[in-house]
Amino acid sequence: MGISHYIKEIGRGARGAKSLDREQARDLFGQVLDGSVTDLEIGAFCLAMRIKGETPEELAGFLDATHERLALVPSAPRTVVVIPSYNGARKLPVLTPLLALLLARRGLPVLVHGAASESSRVLASSVLAKLGHLPASVIRTIEPGQVVFTPTGLLSSGLERLLDVRRVVGLRNPAHSVVKLMRPVEGDAIVVSSYTHPEYAQSMAATFELTGATALLSRGLEGESVADPRRTAQVDGFVRGRRIPLQQQQPGTLSVVAGLPAEIDVDSTAAYTREVLAGDRPVPEAIERQVAQVLRIADLLGAGNDTASSQRTAFEPETIEANPSTKEAP
Repeated sequence: MGISHYIKEIGRGARGAKSLDREQARDLFGQVLDGSVTDLEIGAFCLAMRIKGETPEELAGFLDATHERLALVPSAPRTVVVIPSYNGARKLPVLTPLLALLLARRGLPVLVHGAASESSRVLASSVLAKLGHLPASVIRTIEPGQVVFTPTGLLSSGLERLLDVRRVVGLRNPAHSVVKLMRPVEGDAIVVSSYTHPEYAQSMAATFELTGATALLSRGLEGESVADPRRTAQVDGFVRGRRIPLQQQQPGTLSVVAGLPAEIDVDSTAAYTREVLAGDRPVPEAIERQVAQVLRIADLLGAGNDTASSQRTAFEPETIEANPSTKEAP
């Protein structure tokens, strides 16, 4: 059976459309990923969901279908940090490689995954390649202290095909939400996710809670998961679906961030990243805090895995500052 009966429900416009339950969403998205439906049905699905918007139940079902089909990265000796990277840089340097390398420096295995869905932007994969981290050609274990960029197509050819629909219709579709939420790793992982519009903050947070995910969620830099160095954004952590507030949003946006390069091209961004890692330029405070927040989630996840620590107050809310003596300008 095709997906026309689902399209009839979700395709009745912004007011008349009905939402799918989790199992229906899993069935629909599974058929789309398997390529068992027509191009016309895929186009109708993408446009209908774009108009209607995804509910947390639907996103959970889409993730169920995705996780059933993903080629998973084998588990590592330490919790793997998963960083989706699909937007790239448009106005500021893409700082996702810097975040990944700073986390690896702290001994964590880091998986960056992505696809070139934005052809006019500077991509994190290009900067990582310039720094010597070429895209993986096979799925393999990521060791502590290592950064590996894995193209989406290696993880799921179906997701890659669905992402490519954007090049045809010019609009995002549920695949762009799924790749920011999915956990393509066996065993424990922390998904560092981001949103660009406030409404996605609510639906993504609810999806993490519904699926029992371990993650970090905040507004990112031009759609990337790395913290925006111009702002102090709200940051929420999730440990097996339980939300932990980590940072409150502060008003104000810096017009200039000291130390950032003026150019955003691959060579300039790679050179800047090397200089920060070498200590010749400061780590942007927002990214330094983000590293601390990821480490905090890793600690909480470890505490939650320790049965002897079940009575500890590991999940108490906490605001994390990389350097309590300094504050970002409003």
